[in-house]
Amino acid sequence: MKNYEINKQTLAIIPCGKGKSKIIEENNEFLIEQFSTKIVDNSCKFFGSSYNGRLNGTKSILGVSHKAPIIIEESSGLIFFPTSSPRLDSCSWISLNNIENYYKFYGDTIIKFYCGKTIKLELSYGIIDNQILRATRLESLLSKRVCNLKN
Repeated sequence: MKNYEINKQTLAIIPCGKGKSKIIEENNEFLIEQFSTKIVDNSCKFFGSSYNGRLNGTKSILGVSHKAPIIIEESSGLIFFPTSSPRLDSCSWISLNNIENYYKFYGDTIIKFYCGKTIKLELSYGIIDNQILRATRLESLLSKRVCNLKN
């Protein structure tokens, strides 16, 4: 498969070899012949923006530019965060709103999703915790802005 749009079922996008990514969904897993950040960019474009546009939005809301979480599509709550610099081929993207829990596993981190699937990331708990906190803060601030518009 060559193209993929992130959706509510998307749990994670994991690099898997040169120019390929493993898509993990609630009930499916498959390979896409694209880098993970390119999939994120294409998904942002599918929903009417771009990765750079969404990144600028995150910078405006959070003041964060390094390893910034991205709102793929706001009405569906599609917020993803990178596990490293998105410029690196090794960058994975994780869905914030599908995470049930995460915990330390020796020097790595296990993420458990609501659907029961788990993934092990070879990253420290502190890195993942920081990324989840940033993404949650982005979600909260955006939600407050939307509520203020309705009042």
